[in-house]
Amino acid sequence: MAKFTTLTSRVVPLLADNVDTDQIIPARFLKVTDKKGLGKQLFCDWRYNSDGSPKPDFILNQPQHQSSQVLLAGDNFGCGSSREHAPWALTDFGFRAVISTTIADIFRSNAMKNGLLPVVLTHAEHNKLKDEIIKSPNAEVTINLETQEITYPSGTTAKFPIDPFSKYCLMNGVDELEYLQKFIKEIEKYETVNGKN
Repeated sequence: MAKFTTLTSRVVPLLADNVDTDQIIPARFLKVTDKKGLGKQLFCDWRYNSDGSPKPDFILNQPQHQSSQVLLAGDNFGCGSSREHAPWALTDFGFRAVISTTIADIFRSNAMKNGLLPVVLTHAEHNKLKDEIIKSPNAEVTINLETQEITYPSGTTAKFPIDPFSKYCLMNGVDELEYLQKFIKEIEKYETVNGKN
């Protein structure tokens, strides 16, 4: 996966609360095992009419948000089932980070394993960012993973938490398996010394 160090991007405000993984990627699209193309189905039931045509008033269909890499979500984002397809769809669409006040545990874990950074802010910090983005829709934020800091359009900064292992993996662009493979020589040496079972 791509390394995540510092990201500067415009923000898509999708501020509904309790957005579950079935809304992010409906269950009928879960048969695939390839991540490519899932971005077309992201928020499918919200983005498209029954004839498949895009709903022009839905925020992801608006031209100014086509290249945005940060999603500003409402509270309790990613709740519901544990489908890994949800972060797959978000990253395939182009998102690199999701900002919320709370992000469901399983979704958060799946997100970080797939290069999507979950940024959790306090309600006050979230409201301030929301107000700035609504006031200036084309404004950008900068997310610095090394310092665990987000810089708002106004220049205000806020810290966000992340566990050290996930931070290491994101900054180095490796998943858990790739991380373990870095120690293959040590593993082989251990097996040689201690015997294989």
